[in-house]
Amino acid sequence: MSDSTVTQWEGREEAAGPRADTGRDGRGVRGSLRRLRRPRGPRLRFEILLIAVSYWLYSLIRNAVPEQKGEALRNADWIWRTEQALGIDVERSVNHAVNAVTWLIIGMNYYYATLHFIMTLGVLVWLYRWHPGRYAAARLALFATTGGALAGYYLFPLAPPRLMRGGRFVDTVMVHHTWGSMASGDLKHMSNQYAAMPSMHIGWSLWCGLTIFALASAPWARVLGLLYPVATLVVIVSTANHFWLDAVGGVLCLSFGFTVARVWYGTGPYALPRGTREGAGPRPGYASSS
Repeated sequence: MSDSTVTQWEGREEAAGPRADTGRDGRGVRGSLRRLRRPRGPRLRFEILLIAVSYWLYSLIRNAVPEQKGEALRNADWIWRTEQALGIDVERSVNHAVNAVTWLIIGMNYYYATLHFIMTLGVLVWLYRWHPGRYAAARLALFATTGGALAGYYLFPLAPPRLMRGGRFVDTVMVHHTWGSMASGDLKHMSNQYAAMPSMHIGWSLWCGLTIFALASAPWARVLGLLYPVATLVVIVSTANHFWLDAVGGVLCLSFGFTVARVWYGTGPYALPRGTREGAGPRPGYASSS
């Protein structure tokens, strides 16, 4: 082939632009992945359907996990003995002390039954409305956290303290006849009672708290964001629904969730742009509090 022919061929390639399989012009596999990872404006009806279906699947799978009552009770005894050996077995003392204050424990029962859902949905709506560029990544972190919890329920069935044999814990919902707990009273047959590890009350509340702390502009809101998971920890222990080590499991699941989001988007959810812009990929280091 002559030099002039080579030159003409190269000129035609340059005029045609980069090859599609490189992904540099937005085509091909890599280009498609980049477009998939870009912050995009969430679609309301799709998000409502996605969240509803995801929670339905979560509940279905959680309750489909074999209850394994015997193993769950043995695991509870093992955790309790371990805590006693380490001198960190505070759950029963807290449970009895708070149960002695009727108005306080009744308030905690309703907190446990309702705020778990109200706060999580509220933060999702806030993200959708005010931080659409960060919404999908934060939602992915929450979904991955919940998926990790399902694995925990299957691999380590665990009875809550209130169901332990001879644990002398008070089931505060049964004693005070408050409504709303899917794990006590007439509703207990609708929920797997032996799926206490990890605590998604902690996993979800910490997700909410960190999101508010990272993105809220008002100092008082950021403080309340940090206090929310702390209050939730007090509630789950006081009502004898969880050992405090279940909260550690919830933190580990949340760490997994944020890792999944970071790997997928190339940066943490809160470092993404606040808004969305077609053609603009994630920008690490973007001011998260804007």
